[in-house]
Amino acid sequence: MIEIKVQFAKRIKELRYEKGWSQEYLANKADLDRTYLQSIESGKRNVSLEVINKFSKAFNISISDLMKNI
Repeated sequence: MIEIKVQFAKRIKELRYEKGWSQEYLANKADLDRTYLQSIESGKRNVSLEVINKFSKAFNISISDLMKNI
C-alpha cells in the first residue's frame, strides 16, 4: 500500500501539471513557502487540514475533489 503522503504528493503534482503551474506559482497562490511545497510534492510532509484547505482554494476545487482517489 502506498503511503498517504506519497498519494497526496502525486495528486498535488497531477493537479499542478494539469494547470501548467510552476511550484513557485502554486506556492504563492496557496500562500505557502516554495520549499515547503517541494517537500510536500516529494512525499516528505504530513500536511495539516489548513494546508489541504489552502490547496483546495488555490485549485478552486472542493476538498473532496482534491482528495479524490487518495
